[in-house]
Amino acid sequence: EDKNNKVLLYACRNCDYKQLADSNCVYVNKIMHEVDELTHINPDVVSDPTLPRTRDHMCPKCNHREAVFFQGQTRRAEEEMRLYYVCTSCKHRWT
Repeated sequence: EDKNNKVLLYACRNCDYKQLADSNCVYVNKIMHEVDELTHINPDVVSDPTLPRTRDHMCPKCNHREAVFFQGQTRRAEEEMRLYYVCTSCKHRWT
């Protein structure tokens, strides 16, 4: 890293050779499990104050009228987005 010029560099550990990096991305974490598997959705998202809430979708399990919701991709990145809901009462998850 060249902090003066604000660029990312590849640097050899054995000599002083440095090369400008092609991208500023240092690390990519690709999660390969399917978000569509509702078991991977953490039910504690109901306490996240940054997530939007809705009273328009009744929980299919307990009939409570409030749920948090968020958008996620199904399967892989090249497929469509889907809304996921989590009941604020019983923490049931559905799409």
